[in-house]
Amino acid sequence: MNYYKIPLASLLFSLFIYLEYFNLSSKILVLVISLSAYLIIFTLNKRELFVSGTIIGILWFWWIGYSFIYYELNYLIPLVIIIIGMLYGLFFLILGYIPNIYLKALYLFALSFFEPFGFNWFKPELLFINSYLGTSKIEFFIILLVSAYLIKNYRSNKYSYLIYGITIISLIIYNLNSNPLIKPLDLKIIQHNTSIDQEIKWKKNFKQKIIEENFNVIERAIKDKYDLIILPETSFPLVLNKNKQIMSKLLNYSREITILTGSLHYENNLLHNSSYLFQDSTYKIAHKVVLVPFGEAVPFPEKIRNWINNTFYNGAQDYEVAQNPTTFTIKGQKFRNAICYEATTDEIFKDLDTNYVIAISNNAWFVPSHQPVLQKLLMKYFENKYKVKIISVTNQ
Repeated sequence: MNYYKIPLASLLFSLFIYLEYFNLSSKILVLVISLSAYLIIFTLNKRELFVSGTIIGILWFWWIGYSFIYYELNYLIPLVIIIIGMLYGLFFLILGYIPNIYLKALYLFALSFFEPFGFNWFKPELLFINSYLGTSKIEFFIILLVSAYLIKNYRSNKYSYLIYGITIISLIIYNLNSNPLIKPLDLKIIQHNTSIDQEIKWKKNFKQKIIEENFNVIERAIKDKYDLIILPETSFPLVLNKNKQIMSKLLNYSREITILTGSLHYENNLLHNSSYLFQDSTYKIAHKVVLVPFGEAVPFPEKIRNWINNTFYNGAQDYEVAQNPTTFTIKGQKFRNAICYEATTDEIFKDLDTNYVIAISNNAWFVPSHQPVLQKLLMKYFENKYKVKIISVTNQ
């Protein structure tokens, strides 16, 4: 076992995230690192693949256990990190049992479609998101094939490097000429990002202060003559439709400015994580369509789900979901609504009839970590995939 290959492969496969986190990303650097990552992956044996895959899983997703702090389950965090790492280690281990290098490439391509427990944030093609290469499935498939070809033939075929180089350059040229221009919005929008600690957000002593600050921000936006103000997910940390006083005040504000904000919604014994749009003294609600696995819904059969909720989440119930995404019309312009995790799923882009998406998030569950950066990279991925502009507002 070549021990130097394990940290090298793990680092190369994850470095694009950390470069973005520390504002050190450059297209040429990410291009070289990401291409190198796939070249070295094809040279690893079974043990090296398992250990590298485990480290990659941890480097990408160590932050998932953070939210357990707020359920007083801190002791589970190391276990969660180890389980997540070993899960991805197993995915990479399978690669080692495939004898043909082109079948290995096909397996890595298939892995880009795999979403364990409905969690889709491991996208192998995401490595190229901040490079000169594209992240479409067909481009990723070609990159894998030509990388496999180079590793198989670089010793026996002196033209293998030339074929590899020409293919990569061709893909770069294709990508540079395939990005559509999206027309700028004719709206004056304020994206009000916040930094409210998750630990205090839902405490009674702080709720009123948060609500009053929301009102102050809205009033300043009205004074500055904005058309639309967007506040993050659960900006009002309560069940908004049950608070007539706050609803009335927001409806009054909406005579002068359109307000999009996140909060909870409860009706007919169903609890939703929702967006509220206040406009021209009326309001419209968009419920979340896709829930975060294990964060908002436990992706297991009912009996197991109930046991997990009762044992680890103090009997909390899963959120309910809407059947279809919601499109808001604001000042004549259509916007697809997305709440946090939704903005990085294909479901929210179903039957899309606009080039604009508003995504509101609460990432305070995972701060400090690189989770908000990974989310931003994934949003960029879906912008490219669906040719849209995502307007993102978050609390972190």
